[in-house]
Amino acid sequence: MPRPLRRYGLVIALLAAAGSAAAAEPYPSRPIAMIVPYTPGTGIDIVARTVGAKLAERWGEPVVVDNRPGNSGNIGAHAVATAQPNGYTLMTTVITFAMTPALSRDLPYDPIKDFTPVAEVATGSMALAVNPRKLPVTSVAELVAAAKAHPGQLNYASPGNGTPQHLGMELFKQRLGLDIVHVPYKGAAGATTDLIGGQVEIAYLPVHTALPFAADGRLRILAVAGDKRSILAPDAPSFKELGYDNMDIELWYGIFGPAGLPPDIVAAWQDALAGVLALPDVKGNLVKQGLVPNYRPSAALGALMNADVQRWRAVVEKAGIKPD
Repeated sequence: MPRPLRRYGLVIALLAAAGSAAAAEPYPSRPIAMIVPYTPGTGIDIVARTVGAKLAERWGEPVVVDNRPGNSGNIGAHAVATAQPNGYTLMTTVITFAMTPALSRDLPYDPIKDFTPVAEVATGSMALAVNPRKLPVTSVAELVAAAKAHPGQLNYASPGNGTPQHLGMELFKQRLGLDIVHVPYKGAAGATTDLIGGQVEIAYLPVHTALPFAADGRLRILAVAGDKRSILAPDAPSFKELGYDNMDIELWYGIFGPAGLPPDIVAAWQDALAGVLALPDVKGNLVKQGLVPNYRPSAALGALMNADVQRWRAVVEKAGIKPD
């Protein structure tokens, strides 16, 4: 064999050996970046840090939370969509990830094709709440009757256009044929304050936010917007048990990787997450934030994501909400 060919063959052999050695490395064997596409202190950030710390203990490798907020979460999501699918860059996100496609004109990624669902890790329940002084109803049925008797005269608050609270109430209105006016605020604090003060009558609030005000009579929780009761508010009925189907607005929190994430890495994450979410201190930390551990494997999270993308696109189109 001529010398150049021998040298070329040696290079190929060395590269193949290096590739085999890399493939044989246990996972994980170096730090993992967990991108959070929102600011520190948000529910998503708390979930990522709570779970990430326990994964680091379990694996013996750091899970570093990397906050990349901006453009409604699109900056962080795009960074994950374009990362190498090697299990060292993933994302923790929330249901808004499935709403964004209907609200953005030029999304820099495809939320279905460009990501691998890994697992759902937690759920946050929403409460349908009213100001009992301004709207003295005691049930969802009474609220529906009041809204139908006074079309366009009742108002609901949200933290802003395109938020889960906004789209959830639009879904509620569409399912029941109601005319209730949307009053958007610049954040949850203003919406909650004006609901308590009586400037608006109705809002969706996270259950743990509504509970203290319901306890002292300033708000009344009519129902939890999900298929089952919240462990945080066991006395409040769910929409489903009241006979209202397909109106849930539970905030699911999930972990996603880039498209093409190898099945063995997905399996490693699922096994670790199932163990971590069963730990009492993890459950306790999440419950303090109004969240409940809720493990759902890759295929189920993917099905949920697909269904929600379609559902919220239909809600946005029917409500006439204009994309940014």
